[in-house]
Amino acid sequence: MANSKWICCQIGAREHYEIPRSLRNAGRLETLITDAWVSPDSAIRDFSSKIVPSLSERYHPDLQDANVQAFTGALISFELQQKLSRSTGWSNILARNQWFQYQALSHLKFLSRSFSRPHTLDNKQPNPTLFSYSYAALELFKFAKQQGWRTVLGQTDPGIIEQQIMERLQSQDGQQYRSNWVPAPSSYWKRWRQECDLADQIIVNSAWSQTALVKAGITAEKIAITPLAYQPPAAMDGFERTYPSRFSRDRPLRVLFLGKIILRKGIAALLEALPHIDAAPIEIWLVGPTELTLPPALASHSQLKWLGPVPRNQVQQHYRNADVFLFPTHSDGFGLTQLEAQAWQLPIIASEQCGKVVGHQQNGLILPGVSGEAIAEALLTCCRSPQTLQQWANHSVDSRIMRSYSLHQLAQTLNNVCQQVIAS
Repeated sequence: MANSKWICCQIGAREHYEIPRSLRNAGRLETLITDAWVSPDSAIRDFSSKIVPSLSERYHPDLQDANVQAFTGALISFELQQKLSRSTGWSNILARNQWFQYQALSHLKFLSRSFSRPHTLDNKQPNPTLFSYSYAALELFKFAKQQGWRTVLGQTDPGIIEQQIMERLQSQDGQQYRSNWVPAPSSYWKRWRQECDLADQIIVNSAWSQTALVKAGITAEKIAITPLAYQPPAAMDGFERTYPSRFSRDRPLRVLFLGKIILRKGIAALLEALPHIDAAPIEIWLVGPTELTLPPALASHSQLKWLGPVPRNQVQQHYRNADVFLFPTHSDGFGLTQLEAQAWQLPIIASEQCGKVVGHQQNGLILPGVSGEAIAEALLTCCRSPQTLQQWANHSVDSRIMRSYSLHQLAQTLNNVCQQVIAS
């Protein structure tokens, strides 16, 4: 079983294709099956960018020589049909997940022939492990089980428990901030539970996600925590973070909030912190799309800089120029932006409901709860002591945190998952 290969199925370029890349580096990747694959010199990039805006991201040089099966033309046609039919929201999500499984299943059937052929004892080809991300795995797992293959589910979020958290937040803050959040239909969760039942192993990226899945009734023995894989950008080579001796109105503490401006990310608690910090020299940069309707007073608040969504190549500039990164999420499968901030030696203020990147008072602060008071106290602590921020930034350079999130470490963890599947 040592030579068993993995077949990876995924929609989009999630986490920069970290799972297939790590398996490729370890010599374990049989095939990557994905919805689109567009090389940098492909003419289709510009032609179809208005139909599939993220098409330019559907490629990674680490996989240029890998066996990649994609359905780029079919995806463009599908997305065009969705636009013409004005399909949005959960209807669109469910249709896309089903479309991808239909496409991927046709190639899995083709691949299965090579694994079902008789082999000599000296040339035995063991059955593969099929990996697929949650919510688009059910039909693929059904087929894999019929073939006797092993199945691994990549759980992208904390599952139904996260929806329950959102229902509470919507009831609590939804009217004030006019959120347009809509819960997933019951069929979505029914299919997810079937995926979990068919999975031999489920991998999550944080202890928080593991706790949420167990709370939802998923067998704890099935769940394994795997690290994300992250490679710091070349642009940060030689970068050294420095702080002023004190913060002032002319040089305020610059706080970066990066991501969707939604209730789940803790935006309501952040806004509730404002009255507690209005006398302090603190400026908060909000970078990302706003999916709430805000009261006019908040939209024009002097301490808030609403920068909106920015291109990926401009995000690094915000990490470089900020003084502290704020991640007060109510629930996240991990929160890759924490690693991005860490790579830029940016101290982090984070909640406990996400991946653990922060060592409390080592490279940042862990919030005791997601509330306006807790966020305000953390921000004031940072504002009062630039010297402490400098120490935390320096610790980011020397810490072992980033080394824990390498492709090599991820490949080792996936190998351990494979061994657990074989042993089960």
